[in-house]
Amino acid sequence: MGSKIVSDANAFVKFLKSCQDENKGNCTFMDDISVLLVEREELLHDILSGNQPIFVCEKAQPKCEPEAAETTADTSVVEETLFKVEQDLGPQPLSVMKARQLMSWYTMAQNPNMPLVEAPGTLHPLWVRCDKLDPCATTWLGVETVYNGNKTSGVKLYTVTCKGPTGDETSFTTVDELKQEHEKRHHASTVATKGYAQYNLFCSLKEESMMFESQSSVIASLTWNNVEKVLECPPLSSKASLNIKVAVGDMRSPLYQTYKEMEFLLALAEGLRTGETEWLEPIETQSAVDLTRALIDELENIGQGAPGHTGKASEKQKAKTDALSAFSSMVIERGDLDFTEQLWEKMRKSVTSYQDVTECLRIVVKAVKLGKIKPWIHKDSNSTLSKLILQSYQQQIDAMPLTGLTPANMLLELGLDKIRKDFINYLVGKELTTLNYLRYYLDTEVDLQEQVIRVRKLHHLLEILGTCSTFLSLPHDRLFLFTQSCLQYYKTSNYDEDHVFQLQIKPALISYFYEKEQPFSWAMEVSSGQGSKEVKTALYLSDKPLVDHISFDLDVPLDESVNGESEKMFYYRTMVSCSLNSFT
Repeated sequence: MGSKIVSDANAFVKFLKSCQDENKGNCTFMDDISVLLVEREELLHDILSGNQPIFVCEKAQPKCEPEAAETTADTSVVEETLFKVEQDLGPQPLSVMKARQLMSWYTMAQNPNMPLVEAPGTLHPLWVRCDKLDPCATTWLGVETVYNGNKTSGVKLYTVTCKGPTGDETSFTTVDELKQEHEKRHHASTVATKGYAQYNLFCSLKEESMMFESQSSVIASLTWNNVEKVLECPPLSSKASLNIKVAVGDMRSPLYQTYKEMEFLLALAEGLRTGETEWLEPIETQSAVDLTRALIDELENIGQGAPGHTGKASEKQKAKTDALSAFSSMVIERGDLDFTEQLWEKMRKSVTSYQDVTECLRIVVKAVKLGKIKPWIHKDSNSTLSKLILQSYQQQIDAMPLTGLTPANMLLELGLDKIRKDFINYLVGKELTTLNYLRYYLDTEVDLQEQVIRVRKLHHLLEILGTCSTFLSLPHDRLFLFTQSCLQYYKTSNYDEDHVFQLQIKPALISYFYEKEQPFSWAMEVSSGQGSKEVKTALYLSDKPLVDHISFDLDVPLDESVNGESEKMFYYRTMVSCSLNSFT
């Protein structure tokens, strides 16, 4: 074997081993090859399963050297410009010939029959970006070591080829062709087939000739055995899961009004935390002070609002709730609002300053102290104002100085109290959980800011349940288990609207949504062998390319956009083949 080949192979694998041992995320080999150490799922999650680290080789970014200048330049500006130039290029592929050279160096080092190349020990798998300029349109080459116990027994070589989008299904590889390709490569007597499909169940809706894009998504993922036809619909015997991501604030949500209420609560809490409050545009046309006085007058007019009476406002609220029930199967609003909850509703829709908050609460506290009103309060109310009203029943009222941030904190307490009761009313009333499971979210011993965080998590949970119950019409047993899972997650995790919640489900419960639709991703794999000797050949059809370093010629008529308003789906075609090379 040529001495240069051996020395190059030794230099390359020593470089990889150094990067691995020192956990370097990005290194340059021989000035023109970048070697990245990444999680497999970051780049190849749609092609290969698992999340072990891998090496990714690509063309090093060109370095733009600034021209020498007589005057002193601002080096920070130059560095920033260079950084932007490098960032804009994106990942750059190597030629297939260069990629094969890197793969051969890696393979030689793993082969115990080649003692001239120093074995580096265990190495992460190696993947190389390719430029697709060969006849097969190769976009990735990969290699990973196969072990028999602790000894190296061979390597698996992967080839990924990609073609641009087309809607011509006659151009797709057939099931028989994929089986033949696998059998030709591996001489397998028996093979197994497995199908994968993903459907977006929560697409944008057309309303009054306008398209509303939603940041929420409900993706149905299905897997099944014994594939008979490319793009076949998954059978009801498939394994299915829902991947649910819900962003709050969608105007079509049954919880949109609750979102607006939470929006005010969060703005108030943020103002108290930072000292600067951005007041929302008032919903009511009347001033907050006038609305508060009207509420007090109403209570006075119904006989001082004696304890045990809810007043007319509560009856109006119940009528409003009944009306809403006709339009939504998920009503959060209650018909038993006590005085402090009604006050919160008036104030959140009308206050525009701390002065408004202070003046409104001063009017209420004065009316309570003078005995003008003795409104009904929920016995488990926890706000400062509720406690003051309860004290008034026994004519024992503590001093209440409404100075500084005290009024704003009191208003925040009212909102937290009211919204918590709304959420309890729905979750416990629908038998989706128990008060015991909600204990973490209802804890009033933690500070107000932490209480806001926990209530916000509950709101996100309810938005998710709103999607599952009103849009998907999932049965109670699935909703119950899903609720427990989400509650458990948010006990230890930060608020995150980008988190994808997963729910295992029977395909029959969601087949109505996908059986007449086209999947945005469909795949089939043919496999043979077992354990470390298992090999696969796979076909992927997807509405987006599975590689990010290649541009594709669009095989699409000029009058049609790729997966735009046309009912016809256009798919990128990706083929992954694997070869097992044994050293013994």
